[in-house]
Amino acid sequence: MKIVILGAGETGFHIAKQLCFENEVILIDNDENACAKANELDIQTIYGNGANKKILEPAIEDAYFLIAVTGSDEVNMLACMTAKLIQGTELLKTMAIISNPDYIENIVDEKDIGFPSENNDTENKKLNFIPRRHIISHEKIGIDVMICPELVLASEIADILTIPSAIDAEYFADGKAEMMEFIIKSENEFVNKQIKDITLPNCCIISALFRNGNVIIPDGSDVVKENDHIVLIGKSESMNSIRETFGEVAGRKEKIMVIGAGMVGFYLAKLIKMRNMDIKIIEHDKKRCKYIAENFPSMLVLFGDGTDVNLLKEEEVQNMDTVLSITNSDEKNLLCALLAKQLGAKKVIARADRLEYTPLFEMVGVDIAISPRKATLNEVFKFIKGTEAVTTIENEKAELVEYIVKNKSKVKGKKINSIKFPKGALINLIIRGEITIVPKGEHVIEENDHIVVFSLPSVIKKVDALFK
Repeated sequence: MKIVILGAGETGFHIAKQLCFENEVILIDNDENACAKANELDIQTIYGNGANKKILEPAIEDAYFLIAVTGSDEVNMLACMTAKLIQGTELLKTMAIISNPDYIENIVDEKDIGFPSENNDTENKKLNFIPRRHIISHEKIGIDVMICPELVLASEIADILTIPSAIDAEYFADGKAEMMEFIIKSENEFVNKQIKDITLPNCCIISALFRNGNVIIPDGSDVVKENDHIVLIGKSESMNSIRETFGEVAGRKEKIMVIGAGMVGFYLAKLIKMRNMDIKIIEHDKKRCKYIAENFPSMLVLFGDGTDVNLLKEEEVQNMDTVLSITNSDEKNLLCALLAKQLGAKKVIARADRLEYTPLFEMVGVDIAISPRKATLNEVFKFIKGTEAVTTIENEKAELVEYIVKNKSKVKGKKINSIKFPKGALINLIIRGEITIVPKGEHVIEENDHIVVFSLPSVIKKVDALFK
């Protein structure tokens, strides 16, 4: 496919790097240094303003996708609208990164983004899952998909917070299935057991083990060891008992401290305001404190600095189940998280805008490092692949991808044991309507099935081809 990317910054460069092996990629930017760096890849680079019709028109000829990821919301929107006017709507699909909350609020209302309301049905409360759309479409103005990185990141954090003992979490098939990643501690009942001897709830499986940086796709003879990272996936209702195995107490009110009340903090507060959580927010800007307090009267908002050790002690950081440091400074986030951890917080999560920082943060003691760019990249690849969900695990060592089986899919109507799946990939779940299936070789894949696949990055393209 021909794919045009506007913006050769970190996000645009990473997208181009991932797509250039099997696609014709054109990268446009008005920064000569960024274009020079992009020339290292096997792509065409164009120096200039991507929203300029004279530059854009020849570039998008016969293109399938235009992805606008410059640092300017206005350029991203204008480029998408211009491209649609030039080429029409039948072939070209457009995506724009939009960070300014004013644009998001002007184009869509809260129900479109999926923020919780007081009238959430009891079933969703029981499952701790709030359906939400952090990908927003507005075809009337020429943008097929808009992504707000701050909202995507807030959504990812909210998923993790629903499972306090987990270090990662993801929902599939509109909340019918979920993935959890845990660290195996010495007291865990799984320690030194073979997979075949571990009793799991119905419709749940162990998808993978991560040990000393290596990925293990387990079979029955593999033994779970202390400090392993274990990935479980299954039917949402059945996964609740898994939480107890990892130390969660049903009905207990979790204590959460949030350092930083910027856009990510604001969106996060909206997403979790209906949860059973005791939340404290620390913000160094007095005006922002007032704004947050007015919008979220049930939350305690404190004016102060998250690096102030005395303040952290006064607010009993040592009793916190989770401390989130999500300011706009990577360095401050790292410092706040490590301080909180040193003072006794059970779990610390730090925001890292620079992708290369996330493994470094976790290397020095942060439990979970999260990046708005990484979260955004997952959504971009989902858009291009046409999949329902894509999540990377353990800093891109593996992926979980949700596919919907189409009429022309190569796997439709076939038994699983007859499909030539690449080594390093495995079907974990089939969601068929309201039924969740842990598949065996004799299961036949049907049209409209939601298939959750665990895959190593090296073979994901072969997996994609099976579901096209």
